[in-house]
Amino acid sequence: MELQHTETGAGLLPRIRHALGAGSAAQIDGSGWTRLTVRLPVGGVTVDVVADARRPPRGIAYLLPGGGLNFAADFFTPGGPEDHNLAHHLRHQDLLVVGVTPREDAATAAGITADRGLAAHRRDLAAVVGALDPVLGLPYQYAGHSAGAALALDAASHDDSPQLRRVVALDTTGPYTGDLALRAAATRDAYAGLLAQGTYATDPGLTALIAGAVTDPAAPSPVPWPPDPALRFTRAGLAHFALIRTAALPGPANWIYTQGHGAGEYAFGANPAGDRFALAHTPLDIWHAATAALGSGLIPTALMRDLAAIWAGDEATYRIAWDRVRTEVVWVNTALGRGDQPRGADLIRAAGNDRVTFTVVPGHGHGDAVWSRTAAADVWSLI
Repeated sequence: MELQHTETGAGLLPRIRHALGAGSAAQIDGSGWTRLTVRLPVGGVTVDVVADARRPPRGIAYLLPGGGLNFAADFFTPGGPEDHNLAHHLRHQDLLVVGVTPREDAATAAGITADRGLAAHRRDLAAVVGALDPVLGLPYQYAGHSAGAALALDAASHDDSPQLRRVVALDTTGPYTGDLALRAAATRDAYAGLLAQGTYATDPGLTALIAGAVTDPAAPSPVPWPPDPALRFTRAGLAHFALIRTAALPGPANWIYTQGHGAGEYAFGANPAGDRFALAHTPLDIWHAATAALGSGLIPTALMRDLAAIWAGDEATYRIAWDRVRTEVVWVNTALGRGDQPRGADLIRAAGNDRVTFTVVPGHGHGDAVWSRTAAADVWSLI
């Protein structure tokens, strides 16, 4: 039974804090809104609640960040008085926003174990939802970006509550077919090998990469410059190349991007200082703000293994039960990020769920889905 709340979202915060059994907590007030941040006393999961101070909520949006990201980086950036981020966009739709940041954001590499795969993330999310649902009694949706979108779909396949009304998946990938499925299987094996060697987490390095580009853009980086490997990218050049041409970088999972994290252009010059580059939708200062908001920035190896198994269609290693996703699904990919790969959505439809849409936003990269200055019109309008 849905509760008809008459108090504002901000008025619900004391009950939310009590329901979570809050350990450490902090609260900030903005113009017409409040943000409560709670570190759960067991496990290290962090829950952020962004609530409207003037209106009661009509529902809840659980926001699930991508791998290595947290709520603040993925959904509360950029901040500032314009409130131009996905959390506030949803708040303006009279939703209570609940961000669930996985425990690795507050961990060290030594604190991340071999069991931090997708199922462990799903159980942590279910614990938060299980604590809040009896208190709030509101319809809810799961909305995730990247790995968080895979988590949203997986969570929906295990959640038979009538209160779950929708899943929003931003730029993620279901199973590939053909040669790409074989490539995904090789990626799964690479991460399984790292686990066997005792490497339980990796740092993608974006925080240091982008910080260097902002603080000392003309300085040489340690990375060889492709036209002449005897020379080195500038720090600014390397950061832009990594963001725009992610798929060209080494690493077991960079190939999953059609082009890159951010749309843009990169042209080599006569020397590294002569390279010309520009991001099309998300400027470097927003990338810097997002990465500066990270905690550890670590991605569990077990999580990447499970995601790669999903891409490969390897249900023995990890299976999303596509046939059990019965709620509405709004799946939005970016053309230069995860691209036109609709098989996950197709599998949900094939099981009899006709409330599934799959859309590809042209000219956008993976991170543009959440950080583009025009994301509200280009991407969020679709959800």
